[in-house]
Amino acid sequence: MSLPEAKQIAEIFQALSVESRVQIVLLLKERSLCVNALAHHLQITTAAVSQHLRILRQANVVIADKQGNFVHYRLNPETLAAWKSVVDRVL
Repeated sequence: MSLPEAKQIAEIFQALSVESRVQIVLLLKERSLCVNALAHHLQITTAAVSQHLRILRQANVVIADKQGNFVHYRLNPETLAAWKSVVDRVL
C-alpha cells in the first residue's frame, strides 16, 4: 500500500469518525434531505448538521442540490464507490 493511499484511507475514516456523520450518510442512503429534516431525524441543531455536512461536502461524500428555497443533500455515488474499493483493499 502506498503512502498516498494510506493518506486517502485516513481521510475517509476521519470524515466518518463522528457518529452523527455516519447517521447522516445512513439517512441519505434512503433519500435526499434538507438540513432541517436531518436535524429533526438526528435530534441535533441545524447548526450542528451544517457543520457535519460541511465536512462531508469537503470529503465529496454529499452533493448539495438547490430545490426552491431549500438545499437538499444526497450521497455522491462515485465517491462512495471509490471509498469502498479503497477500504476493501485495507480490510
